[in-house]
Amino acid sequence: MPSNILVVDDSPSVRNMIANTLKAAGYAVDTAVDGEDALEVSRRRPVHAVITDQNMPRLDGLGFCRAFRARPENRGVPVVFLSTESEASVKEKARQAGAIGWMIKPFDQQKLLDVIGRVVRA
Repeated sequence: MPSNILVVDDSPSVRNMIANTLKAAGYAVDTAVDGEDALEVSRRRPVHAVITDQNMPRLDGLGFCRAFRARPENRGVPVVFLSTESEASVKEKARQAGAIGWMIKPFDQQKLLDVIGRVVRA
């Protein structure tokens, strides 16, 4: 069974581009429009990794990461941020919230696949 990746982004075009890239590489993909939606989606089906944006309505990436990590079943699931944000202070807050990586938009599809490949095998 393929690894299930949760893609969280409020931009439909970005969300679809990430999801299509992952699906073409053989991953199963669930999507969510913001952090609140992502928490609900992750309750319905286990995920093996998460790619999340930072700036989203209702619940941003940091808030999502903290809430996601608070649930025992998600403690070992890798969370990677994919955002236009590049400030070191925001990246550090993401690490403190439990993220293991940060990528900057726009993203290179092969780099995204390389990162996901590494984190789901770790």
